[in-house]
Amino acid sequence: MAHVGGMIRTVLCSLACLATALAATFAHAAGSVEDVLEARLLPGWRMADGTHMAALEITLDPGWKTYWRAPGDLGIPPQFDWSGSRNLAGVEIVWPTPEPILQAGTTTIGYDGRVILPLRVLPRRAGRDVRLDGLLDLGVCRDVCIPVQLRLDADLPRTTEKRDPRIAAALADQPYSASEARVGAVRCTLAPADGGLRLHAEIAMPSSGGREFAVVETDNPAVWVAPAKAARKGDTLTVNTRMVHAEGRSFAVNRKGLRITVLGTSYAVDIQGCPAG
Repeated sequence: MAHVGGMIRTVLCSLACLATALAATFAHAAGSVEDVLEARLLPGWRMADGTHMAALEITLDPGWKTYWRAPGDLGIPPQFDWSGSRNLAGVEIVWPTPEPILQAGTTTIGYDGRVILPLRVLPRRAGRDVRLDGLLDLGVCRDVCIPVQLRLDADLPRTTEKRDPRIAAALADQPYSASEARVGAVRCTLAPADGGLRLHAEIAMPSSGGREFAVVETDNPAVWVAPAKAARKGDTLTVNTRMVHAEGRSFAVNRKGLRITVLGTSYAVDIQGCPAG
């Protein structure tokens, strides 16, 4: 286990050095962030329950892509820091359906063109305006992948009630729930393997179209999950992956915290929880 932890730390250090080098390359080739993307906050509307629905709009230049919350080994997941905001109790990101992206022979998960990430904003004091002020760290990729940091801010007036159709469309573009996709039994088997755990999932569900990709997440940020392999036989999709603790420690898996997203060419499915098989 100690060997695994040391290996992961070495990889992370190498990635950090690579990111620095790529950032320098990007600065020379692209000139500035504005040459690659534009980002802004859409103020949205105040909902009947007192929360505020806003959104982050990212527009990427042709050929550039950015990443989903679980982007795969080569991707950089977006990170948000809203500590500069006023009258803010919390922000929940509502992720639209991403797409598989072939990158350097590996499949990553993300978006291209324009993406709108709805933000469900909870005011600290109900019935008051919110000032949303934050730092966004994300990765963008074309021939190389580089980290970008942006500062974004917007006022979210309590009196705005008109729905923004752009945000409404992004809210509608979420993966189906398990029940909506007619998912039947879901069973997971965990076994020790390679200094961590190997997961084998069997999911009874109709095909979501074409070649199906599966992404497995846990509720433990210290656990690294390898890219999953999905295979279909009739109405059963099998998913296999490996999990390792980032510091080489032993760990337990909360089955209720397991999340499997299946991405097909027709639709995507969000499966939460995986009981023992």
